[in-house]
Amino acid sequence: MAVENTPARIGKSVVIRGEVKGSEDLIVDGRIEGTISLSESRLTIGPNAVLAADLTAKDVLILGQVQGNIIASGRVELRAGCQLTGDVRALRLAIEDNAVFRGKVDLTQGASGGALAKAPEHAQPGTGDAAPAGGLF
Repeated sequence: MAVENTPARIGKSVVIRGEVKGSEDLIVDGRIEGTISLSESRLTIGPNAVLAADLTAKDVLILGQVQGNIIASGRVELRAGCQLTGDVRALRLAIEDNAVFRGKVDLTQGASGGALAKAPEHAQPGTGDAAPAGGLF
């Protein structure tokens, strides 16, 4: 009997150049250059992953390296040891200590698509202003 809700997996030896689309949860531990679109699903970027891609998903969890913009209709989590270079547009953002983030943040209700809005003038990109000490919203 197959287990429902088991996420699809891209292993650490897999390299993809192009567009990844789907409607199920996905764990990426390989290399992807291009775009990933999972509009109603959870995307997990594993600790071995190296991405040069724009990401669109309901929820995004990052443990590895990502260079690209993220649009999430739900939550984005940056775990300790991850590296993100790019802008984040989401409903909620959590940044753990020792996560590296360089970019702008737009936390809005309408984070379902479109271009990133300009960050408020008082925000300092990449300084951790997106989360208080402890890092969770």
